[in-house]
Amino acid sequence: MKLYVQKKNTLSERHVKADRKADAKVPDDLLRKCPQCGLTIVSRQLDCYAQCPQCYYGFRIGARQRLKWLVDEFEEMDNDLQTKDPLSFPGYQSKLKAAQEKTALNDAVLTGVAEIGSYRVALGIMDPGFIMGSLGTVAGEKITRLFEYATKHQLPVIIVTASGGARMQEGIHSLMQMAKISNAVAIHDQAGLLYTVVLTGPTTGGVTASFAMQGDVTLAEPHALVGFAGRRVIEQTMHQKIPDDLQAAENLLKHGFVDAIVKRSDEKAVLKRLLKMGGAMRV
Repeated sequence: MKLYVQKKNTLSERHVKADRKADAKVPDDLLRKCPQCGLTIVSRQLDCYAQCPQCYYGFRIGARQRLKWLVDEFEEMDNDLQTKDPLSFPGYQSKLKAAQEKTALNDAVLTGVAEIGSYRVALGIMDPGFIMGSLGTVAGEKITRLFEYATKHQLPVIIVTASGGARMQEGIHSLMQMAKISNAVAIHDQAGLLYTVVLTGPTTGGVTASFAMQGDVTLAEPHALVGFAGRRVIEQTMHQKIPDDLQAAENLLKHGFVDAIVKRSDEKAVLKRLLKMGGAMRV
């Protein structure tokens, strides 16, 4: 099948449905269109990194899928924690159950102790498939415990972010996680330990306003969307259009919010170098 390039479309990541005859049975996910450069890709031709072969935009992937190529060994932590639904929000329990079945996670972040190369690290990976990676009480508790464990055992921390922000179904309880995690990050920092953040798209809201921007080293994937409020909210507040690339990782790099942009296929090697320079313990 011939691949072709269409005009650039940065509106959203979405599947491309092929034109079909009445008697044809074409799967809806046969083709995928890169929202950054417009390249149409046969889905099965994507490699394990799920990145565009032309511009290296990273399609959204789950935490466990990322784990397969990012680490050598992994021991999960706190996978038994469950939210108590503090606001008794209508329909929230069924949404949680569906997200848990979809992602094989108890909440929006996977945490544990990993080996990258021969270095031990406390690792957290947010999953955009779990209610858009939103930060709730369980996700906040898992990340806080991860930093506390890392501080106690003198380990560096790596957090891979992917989030729509605070979880509205938990209200103020969700917002409080920002302060709780930030305090754990500060204690980890005072112990002289390395904290590295990998920003993936999207990283927004309360996550951006807290631990996503508190790393000693901040990496980002190509063309990742990173910001606080969404484009529509910003434009309605300012009463003017904002640049198309305002919240792009490349623009953040230009203005000093990001230290480097690293494509997925290079992430493991770059993180390994950082762990070495940061004095991480060998296994």
